[in-house]
Amino acid sequence: MVTKFRERLTVSKQAAQRFNGKRFNLRNLNELEVRKQYQTEITNRFAALENLSDDEDINRAWENIKENIKTSAKDSLGLQEFKQHKPWLDEECLGFLDQRKQAKMQWIHDPSKKNVDNLNNVRCDDSRHFRKKRRHI
Repeated sequence: MVTKFRERLTVSKQAAQRFNGKRFNLRNLNELEVRKQYQTEITNRFAALENLSDDEDINRAWENIKENIKTSAKDSLGLQEFKQHKPWLDEECLGFLDQRKQAKMQWIHDPSKKNVDNLNNVRCDDSRHFRKKRRHI
């Protein structure tokens, strides 16, 4: 008897959202002046890199290239500003979201009728609270 087994691997959404890196504002490259400034900065920085010795470690050379690109982009393009939360989303709302997350995790671990009812009640309370907040602002 032969059995086929298939397993799926997924990436956690929370891990993907925890990115704390800085992103460059690449939309500025659409402007001709900014694009030319970025090109000249890159050209100047790589001209300085050509003067380095060839017996340098390859990892060190890569770090130099990477840092030069990052500093050039930061100087000429600037950093991208992240979206701001809605003005009604405050600490109290975040508490409601945490409460909803805990209820959902409890339901996932034990999908009983009691946990389903608890999750639905928490969701209703959260939605009611968020609607009130949005209306008052």
